[in-house]
Amino acid sequence: MDKDITKLKPQELWKHFYELTKVPRPSKKEQKAVDFIYDFGKSLGLETIKDNVGNVIIRKPATAGKENNPGVILQSHLDMVPQNNKDKAHNFEKDPITAYIDGDWVTADGTTLGADNGIGVAATMAVLASKTLKHGAIEGLFTIDEETGMTGAKNLKQGLLNGKILINLDSEEEGELYVGCAGGIDATFTFKYTDEQAPTNAETYNISVTKLKGGHSGLDINLGRGNANKVLFRILKKLANDLYISSIEGGDVRNAIPREAFATIVVPSDKTSVVSSTISELAEIIKTELKETEPELTITLEKTNPAASIIAKDVQSKLINAIYACPNGVIRMSDTIPGLVETSTNLAIVKSEKNQTTVSQLIRSSVDTAKEDLASAEESVFSLAGAESDFTGSYPGWKPNQDSQILLKMKKIYSDLYGREPEVKAIHAGLECGLLGGVYTDLDMISCGPTIKYPHSPDEKVNIASVEKWWTFIVAALENI
Repeated sequence: MDKDITKLKPQELWKHFYELTKVPRPSKKEQKAVDFIYDFGKSLGLETIKDNVGNVIIRKPATAGKENNPGVILQSHLDMVPQNNKDKAHNFEKDPITAYIDGDWVTADGTTLGADNGIGVAATMAVLASKTLKHGAIEGLFTIDEETGMTGAKNLKQGLLNGKILINLDSEEEGELYVGCAGGIDATFTFKYTDEQAPTNAETYNISVTKLKGGHSGLDINLGRGNANKVLFRILKKLANDLYISSIEGGDVRNAIPREAFATIVVPSDKTSVVSSTISELAEIIKTELKETEPELTITLEKTNPAASIIAKDVQSKLINAIYACPNGVIRMSDTIPGLVETSTNLAIVKSEKNQTTVSQLIRSSVDTAKEDLASAEESVFSLAGAESDFTGSYPGWKPNQDSQILLKMKKIYSDLYGREPEVKAIHAGLECGLLGGVYTDLDMISCGPTIKYPHSPDEKVNIASVEKWWTFIVAALENI
């Protein structure tokens, strides 16, 4: 395992990315990263400010001869999605990420890598620190909490930014320029009840659904991957009359497709044989259905210590039926951009705690009215089941502008460098451009990045060659805008 990523090219970028891997920065708990970037700006002698929510802005003057160039904002986010394999002990609030070179890629040891969006942060740091790059005035905008609500971008005030061009460094396929993105809304449904005493003359078991691939709930939602929560509740639906649910825990972040889900069930002694055989049979059916996309899917049933309580029996069937019926995955493809998902939903988290079970989803769409319609449909499903509904964190999409001047310029620069035009796309994921463009309405915006695979999962990895190619492109753009 070669951990020396600082020897990779461009070294000035990888050096900063390595430093960032040592800074704990899970979403909503990225204060150490805020302090790290703030101190970095000050150490360079550059104007550095931190706004009232923790966004950091570092300003670097234009180099000689570039004073009349339009100011450019390089924008990235400081937080990362905290995901680790169950067999990997990792405290994302304290432990550094162990990044290493794996062939053509950089990945992490059993955790998310944080290339989303640490590579963008590192690139901006390299620009700000450079003594040789030629460019107009630069502002590095480092936002907080992008992954769990975009609260940094949402709360950025008017008057803080001077630049007229914004380059978002948070997309994940080299050779593609993004000019639009989906909006989103968080949906939370809560079943409240009083726990009941577990029946006697019964056995307690754990059902485990593990080893799914997971992934980004926007970028990967169209890949046909299994959703651990939906798989688990398919099993529970089949056996709804033969068991009692003691506890449920599936998924842990709203913007990642859940890779694992667990249920503790109580089974009357005269039902244990039928429950065991049915789960075994259904597990084989599901694994056969998903064998191409989820070859490692594992479903197990293991006896465990007796449970003391169960979810109220009158709520259990409603909970099972609501989650089983709840829409999940791609709802509609775009009519205007081939291959683009327009609307989707991800059944991200199901968790029971004392006297309640909470279901959390992220609904995405590039059409705001479609987003609201899907939210209403899901509210209908859960209200029929007696759950409380709460919708928060709504953010708008970013409408594509094919006549954007920065798009035309960067297409030419890329073509001049590499002999082909980059693909121009919109993305079914939340980029902060939609929110930032709502506040700074005269910004000309674009998004680009290196190739990152499996973000939001412990399989996350970034392609080494694409980082160097993307960096060369960014440098050329800054010199020629």
